[in-house]
Amino acid sequence: MSEHSPRRVSMIIFDDFELLDVFGPQTLLKYLPQHFRVELVGPTAGTVTSNGGVDVIAQYGYHDATPGDIILVPGGMGTRKLANDAEFLAWLVDFVRDAEFITAVCTGSAVLAAAGLLDGYRATSNKRNFVWASAYGTTVTWVPVARWVEDRNRWTSSGVAAGIDMTAALIRRLHGDDVVRAVTNTIELETHDDSSWDPYAEIHGLIKP
Repeated sequence: MSEHSPRRVSMIIFDDFELLDVFGPQTLLKYLPQHFRVELVGPTAGTVTSNGGVDVIAQYGYHDATPGDIILVPGGMGTRKLANDAEFLAWLVDFVRDAEFITAVCTGSAVLAAAGLLDGYRATSNKRNFVWASAYGTTVTWVPVARWVEDRNRWTSSGVAAGIDMTAALIRRLHGDDVVRAVTNTIELETHDDSSWDPYAEIHGLIKP
């Protein structure tokens, strides 16, 4: 990436991925084409079916994509299969090797953990599925109360809509408050800017009232 070129964001999609995990962050990023270029990477180039039944077109397949500067792994029911797919996990480890940031939304963090990519890092995940997700990884410090967690270049969010807040925070880290404010005002969105804000951990029984 040259000094003035946009960062390439590779969003990994798969059958039964969660739509908002991808297109929430993508909506923020698309309004900043001077800073980010989003690419969808699926099992092969072409149609991938989300867990909402909506078909999405991947521009690249896993084995013909060039890794982006930022990698995003979404959640969705398809993560149950991917977290135990040794071939996919080996590919993912290689694909993210030189990434500036490795990120996950919702149960996408379970996939990163299953690949060993969160060992030695703090991370969070969807609170409804936190017990399942946090069973992966050997030395992950799972954080039950967090909207998102930043640990060096590993960023993970809580469930679904939390990925939008994490993305706004990453934009802020890279480009400052004014850029985030401009894009959130454009789409009329109020984000949660406190990464520790998390009422859902209690709702889903991860902490006592």
